Amino acid sequence: MVTMVPDVQDAKFGMADYVAERMLLLGAGSTVMYQLAMKGVGLGVAEHSTTLTRPVDRLRTTLTYVYVMSFGTDEEQKAISRMVNRMHAGVRSPDRYSAHDPELQLWVAATLARNGEELYQRVFGPMDEATKERCYRDAWIFGTALQVKPEMWPQTRAEFDTYWEESLLRLEPDPIVQRYAGQLLTYHGGGIFIRLVLPLQSLMTRGNLDARTREILALPWSGRDQRLYDAFWRVFVPVYRRVPRRLRHLEAHLVLRDMRKRLKAGTRVI
Repeated sequence: MVTMVPDVQDAKFGMADYVAERMLLLGAGSTVMYQLAMKGVGLGVAEHSTTLTRPVDRLRTTLTYVYVMSFGTDEEQKAISRMVNRMHAGVRSPDRYSAHDPELQLWVAATLARNGEELYQRVFGPMDEATKERCYRDAWIFGTALQVKPEMWPQTRAEFDTYWEESLLRLEPDPIVQRYAGQLLTYHGGGIFIRLVLPLQSLMTRGNLDARTREILALPWSGRDQRLYDAFWRVFVPVYRRVPRRLRHLEAHLVLRDMRKRLKAGTRVI
């Protein structure tokens, strides 16, 4: 039986049409957790990341990468890619992990692709198959801007589903990663804003994960958590849809403007 691949020419929109949506930040934590649950990624992050000492700046740099790869010029994308590669150069441990490992980078990029698609559909409804196919292919740049070759990506969105499910089965627990994941969700530093949003971010982070990944990372989940999680989405979705698009996308434009100022001034971007 031959499976027909949807024609991306029939897509209603591409990834760039929604990647700036502020609501995608509700999936940022779970995206990170899926990345951490892949042992090579998790150990590299736990042993080298500065997120716990500069959480706001690390969020800024992550968003800078995502938005530049989605909206930036070719020159900006190349500049940011070089910066990320320099940062990754020291993130290695012989026979354990390397931030330049294309297989690990593929997994990280895959979590970004899936986060965007899942959150978009939760808030705005299902994508048709052609649109889903195009958005998936648009997301390849998150990996191909670094060491991932285009042929390493599952070549269709349907094949990506298989890759995702098989990858979930390769996730495994590690005490170093579990401890770090717990620290991320119980962080007590930073300003008042971080302390206010952390409970919601923790709920969204844990709730967006599948049950097995929560178990791998030793993250708690209760019946009360599930009820709060479900109640949040019932309220959030109709409210968010009423917010003007320019306001929903404002943060992405501000991050890009900040990136361009930093590039021009020669100050640190990543």
